[in-house]
Amino acid sequence: MSVKSLVHAIRLVLGNRLSRLVINRMISPCPHGYKTRLEHALDYIADGVKIPLSWCNLEARILKSIIFTMTKIMHADFEVFKDYAKSPSVRRGLTLVLKGIAKYGVTVPQKMPGPFLIVWNFTNMCNLKCKHCYQKADKPLPDELTLSEKLMVIDQLDEADVAAIAFSGGEPLIHPDFPIIAREAASRGMYVSVASNGTMITRDLAERLKEIGVKYVEISLDSVNPWKHDGFRGVPGAWEKAVRGIKSCVEAGLVTGVATTITKMNYHEIEDIVDFSEELGVNRVVFFNFIPVGRGIDITKWDLTCDEREEALKTIYKLAMSRKMEVLSTAPQLARVALQESSGKVVAPTHFSIGADPSLVALAEFIGGCGAGRIYAAIEPNGDVTPCVFMPIKVGNLREESFKDIWTSSPLLIQLRDRDSLKDPCGKCQYKYVCGGCRARAYAYTGSVSGPDPGCVNFKLYCQAKPREVEVQEVKSSLSISP
Repeated sequence: MSVKSLVHAIRLVLGNRLSRLVINRMISPCPHGYKTRLEHALDYIADGVKIPLSWCNLEARILKSIIFTMTKIMHADFEVFKDYAKSPSVRRGLTLVLKGIAKYGVTVPQKMPGPFLIVWNFTNMCNLKCKHCYQKADKPLPDELTLSEKLMVIDQLDEADVAAIAFSGGEPLIHPDFPIIAREAASRGMYVSVASNGTMITRDLAERLKEIGVKYVEISLDSVNPWKHDGFRGVPGAWEKAVRGIKSCVEAGLVTGVATTITKMNYHEIEDIVDFSEELGVNRVVFFNFIPVGRGIDITKWDLTCDEREEALKTIYKLAMSRKMEVLSTAPQLARVALQESSGKVVAPTHFSIGADPSLVALAEFIGGCGAGRIYAAIEPNGDVTPCVFMPIKVGNLREESFKDIWTSSPLLIQLRDRDSLKDPCGKCQYKYVCGGCRARAYAYTGSVSGPDPGCVNFKLYCQAKPREVEVQEVKSSLSISP
């Protein structure tokens, strides 16, 4: 089945009147102790749990039939879905999707009433001086949220059905409030992860992170060469401590990732970094886009050219296909590269996954590409909400208004959800729904969140073709005859 046919089938199954009616019922409050009827339905699907009212059980069976049909259409395994349905964070994500369909219908990309992921820059404090730091992290800001305000933020994110929180910074592990807030988020069923420089993580701390409910730790490592990493991170000895932190997390049984920011300094090391990460026993390596924001403005010359980025993404794709662990990139162009290199069989719908499953190819049409303001947002240490950690545009503050109100009413966030508003060449690109370019890079380089991402090879081709297009238009104009 083609991607177009899959998308059409999804709309037929989920967008019809009966399905919308069932979904609206599912997301309404449950009279039997569950938060929503959906909670009971998922218990029914996963474990066969029934409740006294036969009407509620009938609704659960109808939803089970809808989901079973969807898994067949997308060539997915219903039994695997049943296992996933037991996870609180997966349930929260599914609730978001169903609420999105109930409110907006089936859209491309799919609009959501809340984000799957929040990256919370927990504090501005940091013990390193990274050259590319988007936060310019150093000392705490004078107006950072208090503990009670942070707990209020968790309440708001819980109400918005946020599925996952990634604590970042600064260095989040420095702040004494972190264990309290991380534990509270985990207790609400959110998937809790930490982005750290790793320098503070010992085996004892790794065990403590696991105990408070942290599921995933991602540690920055920018080279296999200690001197390169230390130079980029601004502190001697940072590499040794980061590697110790990675080993500690792996030994503690935490899902562990390595995060590498790709620049001219290290893009030839991609395979070496993956090899070294495999030796350390991590679960995934994520290669981050360089974005000239914060301190990164001072090292713009280290950014990759279009051709260098294309080479890097092709290397990442090949490694993703050949290694047992996950090899991913935050560059949305990886979705295009994967489709082109595999003749349409493989796609990276988000920077969380890549694969040849036909369901992923279809899913990419709905949630693929840059997620800023669409399936993801960021919170600053003082409660400011931004579309992305790399996009320093305040769209609201959680001391002044609720997260749900900001998410649903911000003109900028609404604009970011509309791929048809993108300027050329992103706007006319055939991959705009699975990629759409990095909106943070577009903003950093063009001043517009709808502008082109100048790091894409298609941008280079567009610029090369533009003079020829203008020349042809001038010839046509000179040959035209006025009436």
